[in-house]
Amino acid sequence: MDRIAIISDIHGNLTALETVLADIASRGITRILCLGDLIGKGPQPAECVDLVLERCESVVKGNWDYLATKWRDRTFMQWHRAQLGQQRIDTLYELPIYLEFRMSGRLVRLCHASPHDLFHRVFMHTEEHERMRLFAPTETLNEEADVLGYGDIHGAYVEHFVGPQRGKMIFNAGSVGNPLEIPQASYAILEGEYGSAEQKAFSITLARVPYDIEQAVHLAEASDMPHLEEYIDELRTGIYRTRDFH
Repeated sequence: MDRIAIISDIHGNLTALETVLADIASRGITRILCLGDLIGKGPQPAECVDLVLERCESVVKGNWDYLATKWRDRTFMQWHRAQLGQQRIDTLYELPIYLEFRMSGRLVRLCHASPHDLFHRVFMHTEEHERMRLFAPTETLNEEADVLGYGDIHGAYVEHFVGPQRGKMIFNAGSVGNPLEIPQASYAILEGEYGSAEQKAFSITLARVPYDIEQAVHLAEASDMPHLEEYIDELRTGIYRTRDFH
């Protein structure tokens, strides 16, 4: 059986990223895919981009990654862009929107928020017909997905559909660097036979990983990053900030 780790939403938190990568390695998993939002919020966007590109087999574009290439006039984004440098910004712009592959007879599709729209946000409580849009055929293979994995909402879950959609699965990998449920990093593990069109055993596991939050706080305080207080509060509490970005 093959195992693939799915990480997402690092948000410039190098401490959490290094801890999660160590946990993945301790399980003997060598294949890692990333679902975007490498940057934004945290103090080490450049280091996180470099490490993700080094360790991950494939990376899709998140909405923060996209905005870093477009929001040149936003004060807070200017700080992140300055840390990244133009070469990394160009690399983020070129990232794909989704990935597709077969595993144990299932078409697995991975994206940040949606394979059709980086800003189409889907929650657990979103109506089923809206969530089913994520499974709709893409231009790549032109067929419905069986398994849909995404990031974006920073809340990990796995759901098996019943009724007319029986057999389909959706999961969210949660967030490595900015979890908004409990203050622990999370990621997903897919297990099955990669590339196989034959129906075989397949599973999705969610992993929770404690990391040194106070070390991450120290690194943030040592920087001149924007929205410092809100960021630290999110790390310590796992509760989403209410301040608008401008």
